[in-house]
Amino acid sequence: MAGHNKWSQIKRKKAVNDQKRGKIFSKLIREISVAAREAGGDPDYNPRLRLAIDTAKSENMPLDNIERAIKRGTGELEGVAYEDVAYEGYGPNGVALYITTTTDNQKRTVAEIRHILEKHGGNLGTAGSVAWQFDRKGQIFVDASRYHEEAVLEAALEAGAEDMARQDDEFVVTTEVAGFHDVQAGLKAAGVEFSHAELAMIPKNEMAVDGAQAESFLKLLDALDDHDDVQKIYSNANIDEEVMAEAIS
Repeated sequence: MAGHNKWSQIKRKKAVNDQKRGKIFSKLIREISVAAREAGGDPDYNPRLRLAIDTAKSENMPLDNIERAIKRGTGELEGVAYEDVAYEGYGPNGVALYITTTTDNQKRTVAEIRHILEKHGGNLGTAGSVAWQFDRKGQIFVDASRYHEEAVLEAALEAGAEDMARQDDEFVVTTEVAGFHDVQAGLKAAGVEFSHAELAMIPKNEMAVDGAQAESFLKLLDALDDHDDVQKIYSNANIDEEVMAEAIS
């Protein structure tokens, strides 16, 4: 499985301390605020906001925090004005990286992202340099211990999903972006609950990364993920799951 996608799933399943929890909340608050600013504070008419709220709830964010973030986005409360900026680049051994950020200062963010990449053997690329290596898809994650695989697959396909695959203890349903919310609704209607859902950049082809290069790359992912402005990191690296789990523990 591609590097960051699997890496982020493993991190999500592991217990996090209060400092990490606070950082997760901070990033989610930014996402909620930007989504509300772009298309209003009603999640029924704002798919991005609805997804951000669902993600925040899955992380047990208090409802008051969510509501304040929405009001900052709509201008009902004062707050910092954030914007979305994506950066493309390369990690060690030429691994492709697509990094999404939410920032209030583009100059600061690009300088810091460039520094992190160069410090860990990578470099920042130009717009479009790696985006072509990825497809934007919806992914919906279902606890495999709760449902029969055929039942989930049938419900997903009937709702318009592209495919479903088992990854360890989860079923991962893949959708086109346009059908992302319809498939979620279809699963719910069929009685299938899911742990979380996200829009992701899925690599068209993966690059095997192992040994010392894998360790270096995972350190780079950690450094990027620890940056306050970074929301998501996508890569085409394929790293052994045991190596990732050991690095995160």
